[in-house]
Amino acid sequence: MIPAAGHFARDKRGATIVEFAIVAPVMALMLLGGFDTAHSLYMRAVLQGIVQKTARDATLETATDTDAQDALDTKVKVQVKAIANNADIAITRRFYRTFSDAAAAKAETWTDTNKDGKCDNGEPFEDDNNNGVWDADGGDAGQGGAKDRTLYTVSVSYPRFFPLYRIIGGSSTTRISASTILENQPYSDQGNYSAPTVGYCNP
Repeated sequence: MIPAAGHFARDKRGATIVEFAIVAPVMALMLLGGFDTAHSLYMRAVLQGIVQKTARDATLETATDTDAQDALDTKVKVQVKAIANNADIAITRRFYRTFSDAAAAKAETWTDTNKDGKCDNGEPFEDDNNNGVWDADGGDAGQGGAKDRTLYTVSVSYPRFFPLYRIIGGSSTTRISASTILENQPYSDQGNYSAPTVGYCNP
């Protein structure tokens, strides 16, 4: 005997399985997103701590030597790779005369003759630090000298640990960076730049 249609309408057996099948994918997606975000935040916090410690060590008089800076950078890479062993790590140092210069990160003045918003095609610029190149951030490469303010930046990229990007079509790579500005020890008088000269932007 075939049950009446009304019997099927009132039958709730298996409803939990159906509800779970609907909710489970959404919950899994939310969990993956939460794990991915939490890991990125953890990496960012750890990286900031590493950068702060290394930057303080780099401001010591004994750390202005290139070999000492390379050793500090190696320590940073080892600590980062202990958390993400397949990470690509880029480290930069830029120094400024004052904290306000570092905060402003203002490009050296140039004459934009072709109105393209770029310093190119041999356009003249005011070389404030006399390093022969146009600096978009107004800084100079390296650790600098006594009393200079150094911007130390570490950028890290690595494949995502959770396959969330495959589901939502996002990037497969996580990119984070940390930076800090500290003053080098006053082990001598701060150096001075000579008067600005005129330079010419690369083609």
